[in-house]
Amino acid sequence: MRGLECEFGESTNAIRLELNRFEEAGLLESHTSGNKKIYQANTKHPIFPDIQNILKKYIGIDQIIERVVSRLGDIKKVYVIGDFANGRDSKVIDLLIVAQQLNRNYLSELIEKTEKIIHHKISYIILNDDELSEFKEKNKGNRLVIYSKDK
Repeated sequence: MRGLECEFGESTNAIRLELNRFEEAGLLESHTSGNKKIYQANTKHPIFPDIQNILKKYIGIDQIIERVVSRLGDIKKVYVIGDFANGRDSKVIDLLIVAQQLNRNYLSELIEKTEKIIHHKISYIILNDDELSEFKEKNKGNRLVIYSKDK
């Protein structure tokens, strides 16, 4: 709450009221952990995909991805996995990259630059199609597609 208070310049009470309204509308889900109430996006809400697309466009991630993917190699899909995919903020953004060939040096440069801009660490896994099937079987968590060659 304090972080949101500073970011939005609003009181914690006003923020709490808005979070409660979003929860009542079904856009957010919450649970308690000790004395804290933890909110996360309700990914099952019918307008979640639309809100997600608006956010992607607002922060420009779709344009950034298109520009750099062409230089990275034969990338089929990129997923956000982990906490971010489950609607929770985290200091680490986990990516799953499905590719046959990849310019790893260029990827490392991009990751390093991006981390400085967004103030989050980025970890990634690179898999081919066969490895992806195995990964999906073992890891049932949410995967948000942020790039797909097959648009």
